[in-house]
Amino acid sequence: MEIVTGVIAGDVSPPSDGRPGAPLIVTEDADLLDDLLRLCAAAGARPEVHHGVPERGGGWEAAPLVLVGDDAVERVRGAARRRGVVLVGRDQDDSDVWRRAVEIGAEQVLLLPDGEQWLVDRIADVTEGVGRPAVTIGVIGGRGGAGASTLACALAVTAARDRRRTMLIDADPLGGGLDVLLGGEAADGLRWPAFAQSRGRVGGGALEESLPELHDLRVLSWDRGDTVAVAPPAMRAVLAAARRRGGVVVVDLPRRVDETVGEALAQLDLGLLVVPRELRAVAGARRVASAMGMVLRDLRVVAAAGRGRGGLDADGLDADEVARLLELPLVGELPWEHGLVAAQDGGQPPGGLARGPLARFCSAFWQQLPADVTGGRV
Repeated sequence: MEIVTGVIAGDVSPPSDGRPGAPLIVTEDADLLDDLLRLCAAAGARPEVHHGVPERGGGWEAAPLVLVGDDAVERVRGAARRRGVVLVGRDQDDSDVWRRAVEIGAEQVLLLPDGEQWLVDRIADVTEGVGRPAVTIGVIGGRGGAGASTLACALAVTAARDRRRTMLIDADPLGGGLDVLLGGEAADGLRWPAFAQSRGRVGGGALEESLPELHDLRVLSWDRGDTVAVAPPAMRAVLAAARRRGGVVVVDLPRRVDETVGEALAQLDLGLLVVPRELRAVAGARRVASAMGMVLRDLRVVAAAGRGRGGLDADGLDADEVARLLELPLVGELPWEHGLVAAQDGGQPPGGLARGPLARFCSAFWQQLPADVTGGRV
């Protein structure tokens, strides 16, 4: 067991299998009940309340989380052992509370008020039905115009077409807006200014439902107003909420690294550095890779083909040479898709043509994404 912000924890993962449900509170302590109801309300949960163990087949077995007041230990002793039981008390000096927790099979002991924020987060997790977090992919351009935003959109569009739950997040305020690339700049829904100063927890379901839905995916982009600075806590909270919904999250990132971008990088499973096959682009990408690598755990390169005949660039670098010069693993070569701009003008998003080279590249990426990145989540 380890101490985590006032909580003695064994397995701190939510017991939910991804299905939402109401927590169960077992207590006769009126003051404790008031506090637990307040914390449930803060987490958006409507709990079931009992003075003792509910009848067999009721909330004790079914609830994703059971909060047992320290006053109720005798009444729940002997109940069926299950995951997700938390013993809640107030006396910081009561060493016997740990023994009582073992007697009822509690996985955690929570002492109020110190553990309130932890408990709000845990209740919100089970209420939202949190299961496996989303596979989160960041896309970064090695230089301007490398095609990172196009690839980010195409990855999201392709994932959504394969019936994956998908969210696309535009973390580059100077990129022009991914909703524009997707043809949805006028679509209803919230943009970054609504979340820019968020602190604490953002509800995953509320975030998803508030965003524009384009091409079967949700998009968080920028509005057409003045550039708004996103506070680091807001980036952390929004990305955490997006990841809790499961599926796939694709993040389009700027080439600079500041505190806000660092919060995004810290939540990525994999970063893709898009680099054209030319010496100047590789030279610039080395600086970007160095900065990103200070925070990002796994950065790999996508070599972007040029626009000339056969996709050849003036410097004649091939994809393997680009990866070797950058000393990064190579994901593959991003093909040039002729007519892409015209297709976008006609309302076709990047990756929208299922048989096009860009969509085929993205489909292959999702199919071949290694288990060391996904952990079996895709």
